[in-house]
Amino acid sequence: MITLLDGPLGTELEARGVPAVRECWSAEAIETAPEMITAIHRDYAQNGCSVHTTNTFRTNRRASGSFWRERTLAAVALTKEAVPKHHRVAGSIAPVEDCYRIDLSPGAKAESEHYEMATTLAGAGCDLLLCETFCQPDETLAATKAAVSCDLETWVALTAGPQANLMTPHEMAQLATQVVNLGASAVLVNCTPAADTQRFLKAIVETEIPVPVGAYANAGSPDDNIGWRTDCELGYQTYAKYATSWAKTGATIIGACCGTGPGHMAAIRDKLGF
Repeated sequence: MITLLDGPLGTELEARGVPAVRECWSAEAIETAPEMITAIHRDYAQNGCSVHTTNTFRTNRRASGSFWRERTLAAVALTKEAVPKHHRVAGSIAPVEDCYRIDLSPGAKAESEHYEMATTLAGAGCDLLLCETFCQPDETLAATKAAVSCDLETWVALTAGPQANLMTPHEMAQLATQVVNLGASAVLVNCTPAADTQRFLKAIVETEIPVPVGAYANAGSPDDNIGWRTDCELGYQTYAKYATSWAKTGATIIGACCGTGPGHMAAIRDKLGF
């Protein structure tokens, strides 16, 4: 059985006219456009998604400063209010610095920061914790430890980056094994171009880790004609074809990432026969 994870909030907010802020990306929308966040969550729910990610990717202390806790709690509340009660809310935990800049990561020293985010998300009523868009190994393990310590189901999503070059499939598979050994309940490939995701997913599946695996890719380059537009039926169907191949490889959790939207999730739902 396939579980549909939702798509992105940040780039979907931008597509709907809510600009990102450099320091905290989509987090400022919690104050400036909460109704738009709610609308996006509802659109994903209406298009087949049953796991919904909170808009907390940049509500950590480093990105949101002294307001980080208030923003985090508000983001969780917006998600919980927007989606059906029987759906699950996934608290997003991101790298404390730029997710694609391995050189900026504090590595294992970030564990205390991830712990405060994880405990705040858990206390706010999230059903599971989603450590997402990680690639620096030591920080990935630190975030996983912090999330698992909250006694909530923990999913870990690993990225090879927008150019699919931040780690090899073999390295990602090795890291996947490590996070499972720490207690991760699922491992996913995320925010890697849809056209490149299959080889990373396949490497993880071949390790035969004893937890569900999944994928939620970004739309790649605008030239790939998959996303980055408000309405593109060809892009929806192209992404759904990739998602079908992931399901055939063994993915049981499928969603979408930057440059996609509810239309892509509807296409996956229809393609997979939900």
